[in-house]
Amino acid sequence: MTTSAIRYAIYYAPAAESALWRFGSAVLGYDAAMAAAVDFAVPPGYAAADWPALTAEPRRYGFHATLKAPFELVEGRNEGALRAVLRNWAARRATLVLEGGLAVTALGRFVALTPAVPSAGLQALAFDIVQDFEAFRAPLSPADLARRLESPLTPAQRAYLEAYGYPYVGDAFRFHMTLTGRLPDDAVGPVATALDTAYRASVPAGPLAIDRIALFRQPERSGRFVLVDSVPLG
Repeated sequence: MTTSAIRYAIYYAPAAESALWRFGSAVLGYDAAMAAAVDFAVPPGYAAADWPALTAEPRRYGFHATLKAPFELVEGRNEGALRAVLRNWAARRATLVLEGGLAVTALGRFVALTPAVPSAGLQALAFDIVQDFEAFRAPLSPADLARRLESPLTPAQRAYLEAYGYPYVGDAFRFHMTLTGRLPDDAVGPVATALDTAYRASVPAGPLAIDRIALFRQPERSGRFVLVDSVPLG
């Protein structure tokens, strides 16, 4: 692993002026569109002094849902080419609507927003992005590969890791917008309940249009990801 290499990621990130973006960024205390810290929106029942520690890990990545996981550019490719291909790709895709919107969900020991109703179209969109931008991804370093293999993986997930540098793609993909880091077991339920209350108070109910994809950049491994392009679909 090289600590100074730039990484890119293709994410879903809502429009920066949307209530959803404002909510997620405030929960994390970081706005990746501005590349700046923002005031925390601490959910009811939690102290302002305690909340930053619960969101430290996702704060590094900014509010998003992963479509193509962070990668270094393969030799011979550059950011300009990646952005151009991303824009051309997005222009040929239609907006996808999640009719049930999003719901606050406990996923193991962290809390995230997930589709209230599964979407085959969203699964297909994500896997298309994984495959169609594979030509830009440099192979995983031995250190990154070893880190991924520390997690228990199914044979299918291991095959995905070898093929695409990330195990949770294809039928292993689950769209989620992370709101916390790993929590103590007894904290997961209360935090999810508090965030659900905050989400319902901050974001209007109803369908969610997946109407754009975003390119994020991480200048170095210790740094935070920054939104560098938000590309409308269609």
